[in-house]
Amino acid sequence: MGPKIFTVDAFTDKPFSGNPAGVCILSEDHDELWMQSIAREMNLSETAFLRKVDDGYNLRWFTPKVEVELCGHATLASAHILFERGYLKRGEQARFHTRSGLLTATSKENWIELDFPKQPVTPTSQPAGLIEALGVRPKFVGKNVLYYIVEVDSEEIVRGMSPNYGQLASVPVNGVAVTSKASTPGFDFVSRFFAPTFGIDEDPVTGSSHCGLGPYWEERLRKNELTAYQASARGGVLHVRVASDRVFLGGKAITILQGEPCT
Repeated sequence: MGPKIFTVDAFTDKPFSGNPAGVCILSEDHDELWMQSIAREMNLSETAFLRKVDDGYNLRWFTPKVEVELCGHATLASAHILFERGYLKRGEQARFHTRSGLLTATSKENWIELDFPKQPVTPTSQPAGLIEALGVRPKFVGKNVLYYIVEVDSEEIVRGMSPNYGQLASVPVNGVAVTSKASTPGFDFVSRFFAPTFGIDEDPVTGSSHCGLGPYWEERLRKNELTAYQASARGGVLHVRVASDRVFLGGKAITILQGEPCT
């Protein structure tokens, strides 16, 4: 039996919203060139590749350009496929062995909760050209092990941004989340995420950025359970629960397409 591949919209329960991810279930090992070629062909922000092992699944994520260290929405999409297609029972825990260590996912009624590493944000100086490329006035600039975080004054500013992607691609950062306290009822904070150096001008919904955004807003809002909205054109909702050294990301997902890649 050959590999199975799916397109899943993550952090949403409505088709054609949230963040689409590719999920490829492998029946045998494939080299990095093959996986990168499939990710380029899928042309989604990330495609996840899963291979069954004794204690769960090996999981790797590829953008159309590169392999990445951590991806939230493609992990949520992977867990969704494992539960929906019967690879795992709903009461079981999905265990993923990744370049960021062991990650797990649990099905909770109609939500899936991911257990991810906490990645606190510390203040830093802004890289040359970053703020000019974003076209905003920063209230705070910080970074963690993966990304830069820029806070601005309002949700209106976040939603109305029009970054210069060509200029942003020349700034030596993996990605940047621009965020503010939410003014929309029902949400605690909003964000948008940009990563043109990875071949992603704007990512529709970014789970991994919330490993830093969650602790950042926990400290400012003085609450460890938060509801976040990523204000891209597609939009997506995340439930964020911050613990001592972990961040739990809750979301929904829906399968859009399925097929078999040529090998």
